[in-house]
Amino acid sequence: MSVTRRQFTGILGAGMLAPGAVWAQEDPVLNALRSTLFGSQAEFQDGMAYLARRGNPDVVPGLLTGMRFARRRQFEIVDVMQSLTGQTLGPDWFEWMLWQEKNPQIVPHPSLIPFKREVLLGIDQNFDQFLRPEYLQRDKMKIRLEEITWGGVVKDGIPSLDHPTLISARSANYLKDDDLVFGVAINGDVRAYPLRIMGWHEMFNEVIGGVPVALAYCTLCGSGILFETQAAGRRKPFVFGSSGFLYRSNKLMFDRETHSLWNQYTGKPVVGPLVGSGIELKQRPVVITDWKSWKTSHPGSKVLSLRTGHRRNYGSGVVYQDYFASSELMFPALVDQSAHRQKDYVFAVRQFGAARAWPLQAFKGKPVINDAIGNRPLILMGDPSKRAVRAYERGPHQFTAAAGGLQDQTGQLWTVTEEALIAPDGTRLPRVAGHISYWFAWDNYLGDASSVYSG
Repeated sequence: MSVTRRQFTGILGAGMLAPGAVWAQEDPVLNALRSTLFGSQAEFQDGMAYLARRGNPDVVPGLLTGMRFARRRQFEIVDVMQSLTGQTLGPDWFEWMLWQEKNPQIVPHPSLIPFKREVLLGIDQNFDQFLRPEYLQRDKMKIRLEEITWGGVVKDGIPSLDHPTLISARSANYLKDDDLVFGVAINGDVRAYPLRIMGWHEMFNEVIGGVPVALAYCTLCGSGILFETQAAGRRKPFVFGSSGFLYRSNKLMFDRETHSLWNQYTGKPVVGPLVGSGIELKQRPVVITDWKSWKTSHPGSKVLSLRTGHRRNYGSGVVYQDYFASSELMFPALVDQSAHRQKDYVFAVRQFGAARAWPLQAFKGKPVINDAIGNRPLILMGDPSKRAVRAYERGPHQFTAAAGGLQDQTGQLWTVTEEALIAPDGTRLPRVAGHISYWFAWDNYLGDASSVYSG
């Protein structure tokens, strides 16, 4: 797998796209944009000259779409974009996309919709299910069409695991002690989903402990979020897949009933018929930890089998190994790195009307943190070596680490379970849903509306 952004864009070449549809030719702007990919050299030169004379940067989003794929014509396209914007970013699609994100005041020309549809449907006709023209009007979307990016795969090119085969912990001989797993426990139903498998699939649809759920794992932003899929007012639970599209280096998942696109990070529909429905998926707790810790704490756990029905190399450290080892992003997203590097891990909670992140390194040498989100007191238990953090409500208590559990301010020992903290008298403090994430994703989506633990 490619690591750097330039290596990634380098695998995209002219000739991999075919015109997906024949559009009306009355719009000279659309004709000029189409010429970047589908026109003769003379048509292309005439089109670029026309856009330069026209002098409006509203065509830059369309030119960026052409630039990404028309590699042999990149320099001429860039010349036009530079003349329209006054920027000197050169033939760097990544940097131009960041510039575009910084400049939301530039409203794309209406021709972006038919042009971008034609380009993307030339990759996969199934993309039409997500990109109907009536869904792509600016006032109908919760995200910017110009920032929706093809992720390099077709619809379901990253196949979800729907009710996959599970085996006992004792039978999971393929797992190494230090392999990381997503650990889930709902109503006594305890399961482990290894990241070395989930990295190839990025989604499962399951019923755990009687609750329909989906784990949406965005490998690019390092976040695996467990959502309840039965939404209020819906007859059936949603079933999710991977669309093949990204938004600010975060996957856009889709539901198979309406083919709406959803933001994986927020659990909200952003394009399609469910926009404006008010639906927001409820999160459930999930933890990342190593297999040795999980199987020791939960010897009766069920575990994802290697027999997924797909041929993949599920070996330890195989999937996305170069990306995970790199400090770079593969796709563009703005991020404030003044306090944290873009791929530093944080533990993220969005509950109780607030959002707060705890840097994973805050738990180094400090496995228990007493804190709060909004006005709700929390206790967090973390281990950076395992990428593991769990959060619980703590009420009026102050906790410290103790052998075999937690100790409150009175010296009373509490038992730690996946669903609650339990006092000797049976008092329970519930688990709070949260997830691990790269800093860039948290900062990009929630930076202005959240707080960060400083320690």
